[in-house]
Amino acid sequence: MKHLLLAGLAGLALTACSQAQDYFPAAGDTDWERRDPATLGFDVPALEAAIDFAVTHETRAPEAWGEGIDARDLEVMVPLTWAYEPHSSPIGELRPRGGPAGIIIRNGYIVAEWGDLERVDMTFSVSKSFLSHVVGLAVDDGLIEDVSAPVSDLVEDPLFHTGHNTPITWDQMLRQTSGWSGTLWDKPDWADRPSRDNPASDLVAGPPVPGAAWEYNDVRVNALALAALHVWHEPLAQVLDERIMTPIGSSGSWEWQGYKNSWVELEEDEELYWSVSGGGHWGGGMMLSAYDQARFGLLGLNRGNWDGTQLLSEAWYERSLTPTDVAPFYGYMNFFLNRPDVEGAAIAVPSAPASSFAYLGAGTNMIYIDPEHDIVAVVRWIESGERNGFIERLMAAVAE
Repeated sequence: MKHLLLAGLAGLALTACSQAQDYFPAAGDTDWERRDPATLGFDVPALEAAIDFAVTHETRAPEAWGEGIDARDLEVMVPLTWAYEPHSSPIGELRPRGGPAGIIIRNGYIVAEWGDLERVDMTFSVSKSFLSHVVGLAVDDGLIEDVSAPVSDLVEDPLFHTGHNTPITWDQMLRQTSGWSGTLWDKPDWADRPSRDNPASDLVAGPPVPGAAWEYNDVRVNALALAALHVWHEPLAQVLDERIMTPIGSSGSWEWQGYKNSWVELEEDEELYWSVSGGGHWGGGMMLSAYDQARFGLLGLNRGNWDGTQLLSEAWYERSLTPTDVAPFYGYMNFFLNRPDVEGAAIAVPSAPASSFAYLGAGTNMIYIDPEHDIVAVVRWIESGERNGFIERLMAAVAE
């Protein structure tokens, strides 16, 4: 099999075969078919330029921190990044990361890959996408009959039965507009991402009215994970494994972690459950390989259908991709919509289709999904300010 190596980028290959359609990779990533990008409608030099851009814009420590910071040592990088927050100490695993890595897929076939794709790395807020899928399964199964109903109708935990929290709906929690208020796993909601200049800003302001404001807040995300655990009465990682990850042929090397203090005993059961986290803000979260990220992206590209089997309803993806009123660049949890006309949009690329979207996590970890061109791109450890630059270059590489 012929390999085209980018100059100076060991381990990057564009591999050659013939084109086909309707392909889903079988389990076992070494058997995932590779195809010549030119036969699948790519301008090869332009594609190489996009990958070169991703590799040369690896996440680095801010210059203001000075020299001597290893950006791949997340035990150092994460606490430093959030040092301005009250209660910022990690309570979950922070795993050293690898170097830049990624995969580009079209029609299900790998057309380009670079870096260590089997390495199990943290994905930070990409964890939220897995969480929203598990909630979606609960809706499909009828465990949650109405996402517009209050979470408190199904969850007896007193944390969901305060005067402020009782009316909060599943839809609001999924859209990160819940304004959920409280302390969970020793982290108060007001301590997550307050103003950098005033760490008391959210404490003084108080929680927003449910549905009134979009706020990226991991305490509230973790509250959704806890609520989902109450609904399922089984570990969310187990639900994900049985219903999503095994059917799509994942490697089985992934881990969905919680915190050292996020073990709970549900009132109706006699066993402890590990309530997983929706990100790596304080450690933990979903840790998996780039190959497994790509499979998850393919599932999203095909609206929950994997080789003829509907694992998650198409209706759930329609909901997930419906813009949030107060944040039109965002759908359900971690569905970032391509909205170049909206201020603050994380994905804002005019040359990319309006139907494209991404799952994003710090690092930056990105799973970019383009239904119009049948493309999935996994890009790991690229500077957050450069992710749109990569997508622009990827679009420039699409010849047909």
